[in-house]
Amino acid sequence: MKAPKTKARGGRAIYGASVGILMLEARFPRIPGDMGNALTWPFPVHYKIVRGASPDRVVRRGAEGLLDAFIDAARELVADGVDGITTNCGFLALYQEELAAAVPVPVATSSLMQLGLVNRLLVPGKRAGILTISASALTDQHLEKAGVPEGTPIATTEGAREFTRAILDNELELDVELARVDNVEAALALREANPDLGAIVLECTNMVPYAADIREATGLPVFSILNFISWFQASLVPPRYPV
Repeated sequence: MKAPKTKARGGRAIYGASVGILMLEARFPRIPGDMGNALTWPFPVHYKIVRGASPDRVVRRGAEGLLDAFIDAARELVADGVDGITTNCGFLALYQEELAAAVPVPVATSSLMQLGLVNRLLVPGKRAGILTISASALTDQHLEKAGVPEGTPIATTEGAREFTRAILDNELELDVELARVDNVEAALALREANPDLGAIVLECTNMVPYAADIREATGLPVFSILNFISWFQASLVPPRYPV
């Protein structure tokens, strides 16, 4: 039987939060389920806001001029004591390689990185599709950086009633029920346009509150940043079992 430890080792500023999250600087409501709401997570997380990284600048303007700010913030998270880093916008797949090269811990920038794995889970002849907050801003470069298979179908909440506008325009109020309708209708349109659709991957981290509604409406499995980072965190802090 192992003897109990009698000494604790220091060296960090913060303990117990293995995942560090690089946050956009935003003011829109982050309801439970949203990545930026700490109640969403079944484990502690550590947030770092990247100043100047507005939703509009990151999504619609390709995160222009923000790489150094994200690298600096990622290094601060590591200095604070996190074991792995993620971001709260799927469009930051653009910076996956640069962030991974800049810090000594694993980096998982985007939910879109799951696409290849999800496809392997599905019955032959089926494939996953993407639901994004802005199809017009989601470029081939984003998809390539995330390792998304060529030809992956994409649908969007862009141009609908509430969700995309409220998030990307950084509004102080969000009509949650209208946002839910936007997400469900976009998912149904994705399924309707693609008979071979076998799963949906949510690009946007703000879509997680509606994942259960999308699953119920489409009958398809729904993968999100919550799935991805829960898996990621389990690799950083594997559970210890009594032997």
